[in-house]
Amino acid sequence: MTDAEVLTRLARVIEERRRADPSGSYVASLFARGGDAILKKVAEEAAETLLASKDGDKLNLVRETADLWFHCLVLLAWHGIAPEDLLAELARREGISGIDEKRSRLV
Repeated sequence: MTDAEVLTRLARVIEERRRADPSGSYVASLFARGGDAILKKVAEEAAETLLASKDGDKLNLVRETADLWFHCLVLLAWHGIAPEDLLAELARREGISGIDEKRSRLV
């Protein structure tokens, strides 16, 4: 199984849970609370990831980053964006200098 398949499978589960009963599904409860609740979770997980990095705790950093990625997938799903869209953008940028890529967005 490829890494992309893991993301695709997880996105599929998120979509299934999106329509589930919010009382029995964490993902459904996030969707029921709306975009602001999802944004708040992404911000919270990003902060926890930064703190784990600052503390130098590698295991916690991996776990918090997994939480952050998961909540980013929920955010993407909220907007109707699939992991494949994100992976395509990363592939497009591969081999392009970060400076050049950023400059291309200003044009």
